[in-house]
Amino acid sequence: MILLDPDLDPDPASLSKAMKPKSVSAKSRPDPAKSSSFRTPSVRSLARFLTQAQAAVKLRGQVTVLLTTDGYLRSLNRRFRGKNKATDVLSFPADPASPVGARIAGDLAISVPTARRQATAQGHTLSTEIRVLILHGLLHLAGYDHEADSGQMARRERLLRARLRLPQGLIERAAAPKARP
Repeated sequence: MILLDPDLDPDPASLSKAMKPKSVSAKSRPDPAKSSSFRTPSVRSLARFLTQAQAAVKLRGQVTVLLTTDGYLRSLNRRFRGKNKATDVLSFPADPASPVGARIAGDLAISVPTARRQATAQGHTLSTEIRVLILHGLLHLAGYDHEADSGQMARRERLLRARLRLPQGLIERAAAPKARP
């Protein structure tokens, strides 16, 4: 199930210039205000992808995805992880010992403004970036943890991204050497 935060602004024309990454030249960078590729994708298309990705991950149970703001992700990150900053995706696995644990896999929260910035930096659409984040979050719900494993999540994500026709994932981006200004 996909939920849209009512505080979320789906209009990319409201983006400020401060959001635009400095590492991409102004000529090659798509202008979110002029492009439909930076509008929030439809709930229907994301729900279809969620079903497909969840089957690929082999994750059983209901997953709810909240598309929300940087501010809300920051508050969740502070409350549940002790990190006072916005992030792109957070995963909340259901407790398997709870009475509904077998029917509910967990929840994902995705910051659309952060996803827009990342999509711009990566040169693809917001829809593609949200799909990358959904897959990453589903793997966390399935028990993978790239911060603690020996590359298992990265390998699984790479395989599934190829199957789902998605570009470079979060783990690979984090591992890539940073370009100097």
